Amino acid sequence: MGSSASQAHSEAHGTYRSYITGFVLCVILTLIPFMLVMYPVGPRSLTLTVFILAAVAQLLVQMVFFLHLNRKAEGGWNLASFIFTLLILLIVIGLSIWIIWSMHYHMMIRG
Repeated sequence: MGSSASQAHSEAHGTYRSYITGFVLCVILTLIPFMLVMYPVGPRSLTLTVFILAAVAQLLVQMVFFLHLNRKAEGGWNLASFIFTLLILLIVIGLSIWIIWSMHYHMMIRG
């Protein structure tokens, strides 16, 4: 009885295989945008799109494989945490893009 409880506890925190899988996926999702920036093969808009998609995918991989956020654990609170994280991410990214665009726009007018 004690071993099944400890086994369930260790599975809730991930296995060695899941950590290695998450690590490999994170490395791949880091190398793809890096290689596209270092060796551009398409238009900048495509590179930016792939860069953003890889960043979102890496966020999801880290949340699933390292933070163990899923719909089943802890009565759905993990899903609520995930949605809140996405909301904060969208706000931070959206405001950052707006600030950068605004700075660029105002610098080009006066420059």
